[in-house]
Amino acid sequence: MANLCIIPARGGSKRIPKKNIKNFLGKPIIAYSIEAALNSGLFEEVMVSTDDEEIAEIAIKYGAKVPFLRSEKNSDDYASTMDVIEEVIKNYIQINNTHFQFVCCIYPTAPLIKVDDLKSGYDKFKVHNYTCVFPSVKFSYPIWRSFEIEESGNTKMFWPENVNARSQDLKKAYHDAGQWYWFNIDKINNWNWPENSGTVILKEDVVQDIDTLSDWKIAEMKYQLMLGNTK
Repeated sequence: MANLCIIPARGGSKRIPKKNIKNFLGKPIIAYSIEAALNSGLFEEVMVSTDDEEIAEIAIKYGAKVPFLRSEKNSDDYASTMDVIEEVIKNYIQINNTHFQFVCCIYPTAPLIKVDDLKSGYDKFKVHNYTCVFPSVKFSYPIWRSFEIEESGNTKMFWPENVNARSQDLKKAYHDAGQWYWFNIDKINNWNWPENSGTVILKEDVVQDIDTLSDWKIAEMKYQLMLGNTK
């Protein structure tokens, strides 16, 4: 019943160079994910999967383990998170003869992650016997009134039947918060979107995709706001 935390952090970030170890308010951004995992007390081992020696050195400095480096095959732009997780699990079995039943993947650029949310996800994971549990956040505007822009420049609603619908009458819709994912290795057979999945709903102020430098600045502001709210 041992739990493993996997933090996938390859070195080939292009949009933000060295994104996984870039300074975020005083320390490498990956440090926040490592510290959240360690402080949660949920894991027998917290490891970083990387192909980069510098990332490995920083990960070890902040308390994570790097028992092996990621393969070249799973270090390119086409390797999925699930490819990496599957490789890590196989390596632990083949190299260390170590078996885990529950795995949590925490992304290295998730500084807004809260230990309490991680624990809530694990509790829900165990109580409901889910295959997977991950955090989500509500769309700030009803997607049912969204539209596309055609090549001609004309706008066209995806669901024109909702053109006159009131926002409060439409179903709430959520999206993946992109922070962490609990998996039951013994049950999962679809690494893309497993059935029997649960979610922990987060507030918008603790969720931020970081794909650009503008996203980075917004994440820093949200982090500082989060710190202010806990004082």
